[in-house]
Amino acid sequence: MKQYRNSTSYSYTLGKVKTLNRGINNNNQEERPYLLQQYVSQRITHTDMIILTALPPGVDKAEWLASNTVSFFKHINLFSSALSEFCTPSTCPTACGPGNMVYVWTDDHGRKLKCSAPLYFDYAMSYIQELLMDEDVFPTKAGSVFPTGFVFLVQKVFLLLFRTLAHIYWSHYRETLAMGLHPHLNTLFRHLILFCQQHALLEPEDTEPLQDLIAALAQQPPPAAISRMQRV
Repeated sequence: MKQYRNSTSYSYTLGKVKTLNRGINNNNQEERPYLLQQYVSQRITHTDMIILTALPPGVDKAEWLASNTVSFFKHINLFSSALSEFCTPSTCPTACGPGNMVYVWTDDHGRKLKCSAPLYFDYAMSYIQELLMDEDVFPTKAGSVFPTGFVFLVQKVFLLLFRTLAHIYWSHYRETLAMGLHPHLNTLFRHLILFCQQHALLEPEDTEPLQDLIAALAQQPPPAAISRMQRV
């Protein structure tokens, strides 16, 4: 397992979720363009990700979770960085997700922090990175053991990663389209969801804000069907 680069770290805990009292447009495809068929069908690969997410025979589950956590963090952090110029305190004064959901950060003393989206996700990525660099949590030396409660910490990491992608879909999807990154986003999100489903890392209420997208991506033809269609 490779370590991530150094950066400023924050000792913050996960925040609570609030929902704004705004009306939601009944036309999901107008409000949520990521559900349009011409976009939701696009991925960078049609590899069977269920096989990619399953625990390989003979591999320790904690090590499998650890290595995949590092990988997902790197890819999602890189993807969000590509959109950072569009996510500013002025464009995103709150960390919104689908359905006008707002993510609120809470510090170690229980104080709720009113955060812009870039600040919230800076806290999130720094929190994750601090965990990944902690040898007591994500050991990299041969023979080291993972701590009690390791799975719980992994669940917290994946919740933050899910929220990062949820914000991108909700607030920056048009920029993602303009940059031609939507196939990458769909692939990354689908991979993350399947991995979390395989290993029980997210609760249904965690993923509810993007349940419509999860269902839409699941309805896409499997790799074998796509291959057959391409040969016709």
